[in-house]
Amino acid sequence: MTAISRRDFLAASGTGLVIAFFVPGRTAALAAAPKKKPLPPPNAFLRIGEDDSVTVILSHSEMGQGIWTTLPLLVAEELGCDWSKIRAEHAPAAPVYAHTAFGVQMTGGSTTTWSEYERYRTVGALARELLVRAAAEEWKTDAAKLRVENGFVIGGSRRASFGQLATRANALPAPTEVKLKPPEKWTLIGKPTRRLDTPEKITGRAVFGIDVHFPGLRTAVVSRSPVFGGKLRFFDAAAALKVPGVEQVVQVPSGVAVVATNAWTARLGRAALKTDWDLGSGAALDTEHMRADAAALSRTSGAVAASKGDVDVSLAKGSRRLEADYQVPYLAHAPMEPLNCTVKLDGDRVQVWTGTQFQTMDQQVVAQVFGLKPEQVDIHTTFLGGGFGRRATPTSDFAREAAEVARAAKVPVKVMWTRDDDVRGGYYRPAFHHRIEAALDAKGRPVAWKHTLVGQSILAGTPFEPMMVKNGIDETSVEGVVDSPYLAAVPARKVLLHSPRPPIPVLWWRSVGHSHTAFAMESMLDELAHAAGKDPLAFRLEMLKGSPRHAKVLQTAAEKAGWGRTPAPGRAMGLALHASFESIVAQVAEVSVEPEGRIRVHRVVCALDCGQPINPLGIEAQVQSGIAFGLGAALHSRITFRDGRVEQSNFHDYQVLRLDEMPAVEVHIVKSHAKMGGIGEPGTPPIAPAVGNALFALTGKRLRSLPFQLT
Repeated sequence: MTAISRRDFLAASGTGLVIAFFVPGRTAALAAAPKKKPLPPPNAFLRIGEDDSVTVILSHSEMGQGIWTTLPLLVAEELGCDWSKIRAEHAPAAPVYAHTAFGVQMTGGSTTTWSEYERYRTVGALARELLVRAAAEEWKTDAAKLRVENGFVIGGSRRASFGQLATRANALPAPTEVKLKPPEKWTLIGKPTRRLDTPEKITGRAVFGIDVHFPGLRTAVVSRSPVFGGKLRFFDAAAALKVPGVEQVVQVPSGVAVVATNAWTARLGRAALKTDWDLGSGAALDTEHMRADAAALSRTSGAVAASKGDVDVSLAKGSRRLEADYQVPYLAHAPMEPLNCTVKLDGDRVQVWTGTQFQTMDQQVVAQVFGLKPEQVDIHTTFLGGGFGRRATPTSDFAREAAEVARAAKVPVKVMWTRDDDVRGGYYRPAFHHRIEAALDAKGRPVAWKHTLVGQSILAGTPFEPMMVKNGIDETSVEGVVDSPYLAAVPARKVLLHSPRPPIPVLWWRSVGHSHTAFAMESMLDELAHAAGKDPLAFRLEMLKGSPRHAKVLQTAAEKAGWGRTPAPGRAMGLALHASFESIVAQVAEVSVEPEGRIRVHRVVCALDCGQPINPLGIEAQVQSGIAFGLGAALHSRITFRDGRVEQSNFHDYQVLRLDEMPAVEVHIVKSHAKMGGIGEPGTPPIAPAVGNALFALTGKRLRSLPFQLT
């Protein structure tokens, strides 16, 4: 993803935003104010209707994480509106909606709430100020004598609704500064709030990308190479074109698209299509061979990610030395809604409907396909039926492919991926091998830690590589290790990295590198605790003396779970702590094993410190979601290769967590004045090691590979 210039952003911003509170002509003067951060234009983010409805325009994508509620809540807190009048909608792709930290319009990295905390509150405060001034002007009184309450400006016996004042407010000069409410006056922030998008999702009114339909729209599916990197030799469309409803078969860079009147017909046409592929070197991919190669590589020296002291000497001098290898597989994102994208050429513009996490990149890529400027491409963001990173690729692969199909077919087209396409389509969380050598002193304290990681870089070959890969180290590969508070307590330590490059497209996956580093770190810590003859909680707390926030979170989870009590017969508990995305999460899992060897997770108690909580109900939901996501990977999910082909295809063999496997989850928010962190991803990393550590406590078997298998 390449950041575009501010000039390009301004050129692409467009107008088309409804009247509200800001006069666009004043934007330049505001931006030119010396040494002051420009205030956001409220009319880009807020719309008040004559019916007193308040619509908040979201610069980020709602994919289940709850920002459809959180961002409006920030506006409403400052605005003082009637919460029942709040609405939300996705913003178009435009520079004004660029991420405040990254400079492009996107959603990811558990950043939405903290990155918009100030901007959306400021929008609400600006609108409130303008409404009060409008009322003061109309009533010929001092604005300081007026107050805002539940959607009205009130002054003595007079009151006017926001809708009644909006037009007058819009004509006023914009404030150059605004005061935000102090926390003691908050009425919404920090209070449990039900989600705004729930009713329309229950009733089916919510529109996801897969729901997009209009007259003349055609549906296409694409026949792609059965192995990654394969090249099309030739295709024969004769049989496909005989399928009733199949209208075209066109070649595109990613394969051959079958265009039909509906999805089922397109699938039938693809099944009848004859293709021949030059499979190339990708046909040799084999999971067992790759695992063996990674294990061998982990015993060699790699690029140095972190180092302190002489780790080899300290390992040799330790009273007890432990060595362990941990393995995690490739993982698909498997969102409930498979990938899809609708593209329509509309004169000298292109209309795109899709659930995307990368509006700016998709806009640029589609424009490139059609030979247009980015501002000639309109991105209509729908609800996303899950993303987990898959809808945010640096190549905009599924948006590019849909644009290519529409350009070749010369008709409006929705390109749909089947579940099989999605599972076998690549952009996986990479497989990783961790080899850890550690030593304890005579008192059972860690004195040496040598950690070698082997796995693909998700940044290599992307525009992020120059910024985030230094001296052979992809920082996302080693996050959660080099910055671990545990490792900081070990006198001698060294972290090494190998980044092989098999022809498998890889990508960030929910919690990115933390998804595998937490498993290795917390599993090895548990092994060290048992080797030292210490309680796993006490062992960790001793190492966390210099990290009081982490220690408090861990203690809270343990206390709430009843750590130290005797579990029910046939059950055991395990714990894990991991920090990611500026939030700290500890989990205690209570497990049992059924007679046939099936692992059952009954209860998970989670404590977290994410800084200032905005919506506790949203936090609870995201933690539950993260645990479910991580449990699916811990118990079932994996992508494997044989003869270059992905062996899994659908939920029968790429299994995610089932409803009857979901444990009871308790979430405890630890109060903190720390910088606000993310919450969409931090709940995922600790669950696998917590379950693995509980299984060891129960069975005495140390499971070092995911997914867990007892038999």
